[in-house]
Amino acid sequence: MSDPTTLLNLELPGIPRLKSGKVREVFDLGDRLLFVATDRISAFDCIMPNGIPRKGEVLTQISHFWFDLTESWLPNHRLARAGDPLPEILRPHAAALAGRSMIVCKAKPLAIECVVRGYLAGSGWKEYKTSRTVCGIPLPAGLLESSELPEPIFTPATKAETGHDENIPFERACEIVGRGIAEEARELSLKLYGFARDHARRRGIIIADTKFEFGIFDGRLILIDEVLTPDSSRFWPADTYQPGRGQPSYDKQFVRDYLETLAWDKTPPAPALPEDVVMKTQAKYLEAYERLTGKPL
Repeated sequence: MSDPTTLLNLELPGIPRLKSGKVREVFDLGDRLLFVATDRISAFDCIMPNGIPRKGEVLTQISHFWFDLTESWLPNHRLARAGDPLPEILRPHAAALAGRSMIVCKAKPLAIECVVRGYLAGSGWKEYKTSRTVCGIPLPAGLLESSELPEPIFTPATKAETGHDENIPFERACEIVGRGIAEEARELSLKLYGFARDHARRRGIIIADTKFEFGIFDGRLILIDEVLTPDSSRFWPADTYQPGRGQPSYDKQFVRDYLETLAWDKTPPAPALPEDVVMKTQAKYLEAYERLTGKPL
């Protein structure tokens, strides 16, 4: 796409790139890191050749929003707020970085994903249908697809560099990161999910489930990476919520729905997305931001 608001790739001459993910680029600033959310979008573990304009801004600014609301009781990795000036070394790249970058401390990430589920969807619904459990946790009989769970559950997962993360029992998480850290991560994850769920519900969004990342910095556990965005969470519109079926969502739904109509085998190279799918998807990301924060981006 030639849209000037779309950033698919980023080079910062003289600044080492540490990691390039499906969406995020991580650069080394010496004693700090620079996170940059691009507008790339992936589906079925494949990155689409064209992106969603301003998607990276939405992800970054939603993360800033939640960090602002929770940093008084949950420390995070952010070193600069949304409106803070860029350090001098980054100012030549200000246009590319505007709205989509975050300067953070160098925490050591935990080797587990901290997933919280409040509703029965996705892989959890598939498991429940066969065993009445989610990640091995027994649940009551009679729940429907998209049902709210009696209480949110913590379902950790391993981190996969490629493909899907793998759900693991809590005891396995304890073996990987240590029991004390795992228990603290579980407690903080459930507290943060509950806080965000209640806020979002008042704004017309159901957060069905979400994935948090934690890291160790200066000997304590802190929240890192993006948080409670449409890419790391399942957002549903509350006004159309109805258990017993899949729900419309605020993320890649239009992309996935379009791709399912194609004779594509879900292996690279992925097909380009048509303009209407791109625009509908962008509108959903922007709507998620506006609903959560109460203001347009």
